[in-house]
Amino acid sequence: MWVKLCCLLLYFLALFVLARVFEAVAWYESGFLATQLVDPVALSFRKLRTILECRGLGHSGLPEKKDVRELVEKSGDLMEGELYSALKEEEASESVSSTNFSGEMHFYELVEDTKDGIWLVQVIANNRSPLVGKVHWEKMVKKVSRFGIRTGTFNCSSDPRYCKRRGWLKSTLIMSVPQTSTSKGKVMLKEYSGRKIEVEHIFKWITAHAASRIKTIYNSEHLKEEWNRSDHYRVKIYLFANLDQPPAFFSALSVKFTGRVEFIFVNVENWDNKSYMAEIGIYKTPSYILRTPEGIYRYGNNTGEFISLRAMDSFLRSLQPEVNDLFVLSLVLVNLMAWMDLFITQGATIKRFVVLISTLGTYNSLLIISWLPVLGFLQLPYLDSFYEYSLKLFRYSNTTTLASWVRADWMFYSSHPALFLSTYLGHGLLIDYFEKKRRRNNNTDEVNANNLEWLSSLWDWYTSYLFHPIASFQHFPFDSDWDEDPDLFLERLAFPDLWLHPLIPTDYIKNLPVWRFQCIGAHSDEEMLETFPDSESDSDSENKEVFSSDREVSEDDELSTFHRCSEGERRCGVEACSCASHYCHHEPCERKVGSYGSYGSAGDLEPDWSAWPSNMLHCTECVVCLENFARGCLLMGLPCGHVFHQNCIVMWLAGGRHCCPVCRWASYKKKQPYTHPQPLSSEPPS
Repeated sequence: MWVKLCCLLLYFLALFVLARVFEAVAWYESGFLATQLVDPVALSFRKLRTILECRGLGHSGLPEKKDVRELVEKSGDLMEGELYSALKEEEASESVSSTNFSGEMHFYELVEDTKDGIWLVQVIANNRSPLVGKVHWEKMVKKVSRFGIRTGTFNCSSDPRYCKRRGWLKSTLIMSVPQTSTSKGKVMLKEYSGRKIEVEHIFKWITAHAASRIKTIYNSEHLKEEWNRSDHYRVKIYLFANLDQPPAFFSALSVKFTGRVEFIFVNVENWDNKSYMAEIGIYKTPSYILRTPEGIYRYGNNTGEFISLRAMDSFLRSLQPEVNDLFVLSLVLVNLMAWMDLFITQGATIKRFVVLISTLGTYNSLLIISWLPVLGFLQLPYLDSFYEYSLKLFRYSNTTTLASWVRADWMFYSSHPALFLSTYLGHGLLIDYFEKKRRRNNNTDEVNANNLEWLSSLWDWYTSYLFHPIASFQHFPFDSDWDEDPDLFLERLAFPDLWLHPLIPTDYIKNLPVWRFQCIGAHSDEEMLETFPDSESDSDSENKEVFSSDREVSEDDELSTFHRCSEGERRCGVEACSCASHYCHHEPCERKVGSYGSYGSAGDLEPDWSAWPSNMLHCTECVVCLENFARGCLLMGLPCGHVFHQNCIVMWLAGGRHCCPVCRWASYKKKQPYTHPQPLSSEPPS
């Protein structure tokens, strides 16, 4: 998880650097930056009209370019970035979808139950033609959709009783606007009563009703009273402008942020005394002023702060977010992090997608589960102060220059989704390349695995999990003794031959401890030969020939076949060292004179127990082949502590008997390590 989080942070850093590179290239080619102001005098009439349409100001009665330019100047400063976005939005001929209501419940669910949005619905009466024609309606839908106004069509033929109860006996236009200034308040429906069925007249009717919800100030005394008044609104945004009514984007935002931000329009058109404006720091109009408990912030001075719906919406969301905004943000980040698994996972293609689906399900489930207690805690009245401090932290951090860059980059990449996806894919391919290179350096076999091999191993694991679930937990330690394990007790009571043999993976064999058997104080070959009886001279001469040169057997050769290991053990019988007992015990053992039949000796040979793992039981015989351990041969220990020849126990386990030949403890399950008893001190206590 931490690897994917680091990869995601690295990707965001790459996006930030790439955006700065794009800005440098644009400045080099055109000679201006996105934050540079544009002189409206140098713009054409078409561009000025496009700016007014994006800001939501009517221009139907302004035939002269001079009047249109003055209206643009009165609504706010124009930046190069806003001009570029407005022209791109006009060129994009994307069709905006409109909802077709099927009946009363559908209409109530979407329109009357929506408390934070504006709806424009065309009602078509029974056996009547629509009030607005198809061509004009499409233009209307495209125009109002810029400001977040949703549209729909209700045909009374689908539910005539509801239309009759509402009084919709003729085709008309219905607009729904929240009635109160509180969040989730009542919704009022208003019917269009104008005579002119034109797009501009209908749009003026919509903006007039939306602007009526905004508090408007007409004189300095009223401004002074409102500025010094303290109420439940922690964040207020003021528009000081010389306009008849606020722009449509400003009115639409007031509906969207109902209950969170208060929007106030200060009409300074007929003001003679503007001294109080100078006292509070307002020296020019138009100005967008954000007032918070922490101070005053002038909107439009930093990167990406354009006079548009999208830019101001992003700005206000970062200052006064809802819980739903934070949830959506966390959902996007978690899924972006989960998709990194597609590139980090190596091996077969099917394996990548199986791991990706598993990661997506796990991460989203954990996200939803973790959000449930958070939502519960936020409902407690004792956490109001914590909530206020959290919002204060958001306001402090999101009014910085770095936050404005992040918002500008977010708007840029969200308006170019192809660029965002291509950079994410390129970043993922780089991660895949370096991860594959790292695993090849570590000699990992899973890099070259194909789909069939991985599916086969997945099926083996699945069937093993079904028939022998305990094998799926082989990597987890089990601290209790095997005699107290209920699963093992039931296995010993049952009849093993009547059960299906599980397909247990043999990967755990690679992790079992392996070491060489060594002796302390071993004699030379000539001294050993002098002590042997004459009746065994033939076998001794054969052993002497084999060990005349200090022959070493490599580990790979000894692992090849069981026959070679057994033959090697017989050849090294001269220098074999054994103990007084053939059975495993805990105390170190020494070989006495004549301890093992044909290998009598006057000297003592003691095994070097220091080379053994601490949790292994001390013994000198392999119970699989019933041969003594020879000096230099490879040994392997099981989790239960019993020791065998490596090849003997590998052949035993590979044959499907995944248990110890002595105690029947599962060879893939860890056991509490055995601790050798410490000898008692002979010194008397002081």
